[in-house]
Amino acid sequence: MTTTAIPPEARRAPAAAPGRRPKREREGAAWVFLSPWVLGAIVLTLLPMAVSLYLSFTDYDLFNPPKWVGLRNYAQMFTEDPRYWRSVVTTLTYVVVAVPLQLALALVVALALKGMKRGKGFYRSAFYAPSLLGASMSIALVWRAIFNDGGTVDHLLGTGGWVNKPGWALLAVALLTVWQFGAPMVIFLAGLQQIPAELYEAAAVDGAGKWRQFLAVTVPMLSPVLFFNLVLQTIQAFQVFTPAFAVSAGKGGPADSTLVYTMYLYDRGFVASHMGYASAMAWVLLLVIGVVTAVLFRTSRSWVFYASEGDR
Repeated sequence: MTTTAIPPEARRAPAAAPGRRPKREREGAAWVFLSPWVLGAIVLTLLPMAVSLYLSFTDYDLFNPPKWVGLRNYAQMFTEDPRYWRSVVTTLTYVVVAVPLQLALALVVALALKGMKRGKGFYRSAFYAPSLLGASMSIALVWRAIFNDGGTVDHLLGTGGWVNKPGWALLAVALLTVWQFGAPMVIFLAGLQQIPAELYEAAAVDGAGKWRQFLAVTVPMLSPVLFFNLVLQTIQAFQVFTPAFAVSAGKGGPADSTLVYTMYLYDRGFVASHMGYASAMAWVLLLVIGVVTAVLFRTSRSWVFYASEGDR
């Protein structure tokens, strides 16, 4: 039995397909297109975060060089600053009130729009408009006028100005957030349109009414969208600033009832010039948001239904 030696030329790797660039050249082109984003992420996000983390361990007043103080800012925050804890309680109260109300209103309006035959595009745009305008200072000032003494709410309900009452001022701020339900409403509407009509038909054949169809079909099939909106709106609620700042005229009053976390952070950093302390507050807020988001993802396994998985 004889064997034929394979010439060295035949053992070479096959040539690349005509018109196709080598892998390294393709990767280089990809990095060229990604470079603006990478540079922006480093210069505008990662580098400021690193500087902020360093400043959180210093005593810095914006005018003199930072002085290293270790964990003193964090110790003062947790043990010596009662206003800090009031801002924490106020922010948690705001999140618990504003986020469920906003999502509930967004879902109700989305359900109403889904059943409309005409004018759906107009109403969808009209309901979405507050989400574009509500975060502005001008709208927040109008909101303050509505809920102030002699404002619209006072004339309609005769309850006086909410912004001047400690028990009502935070509710006025929360209602401004609830009014901006357009973004989650559009997402809910998109999710509702993806639910197969056959599921509702099968439920109706089994004798399920509208409410039962909502609980047995709509809620499970819409749970991924609900989870997405919940996470997104919760993160945004923890960072609320403009509505509370405008309604309270930048003071967090009355009696610190609207002193949300970010407003107190602003007060410590830019009013009192305790930038090191404000940086420490910012990092605590980042960690809290991360923990809350992780808890939401962990608990979602028991109530979020994905059709591709076939289970809850």
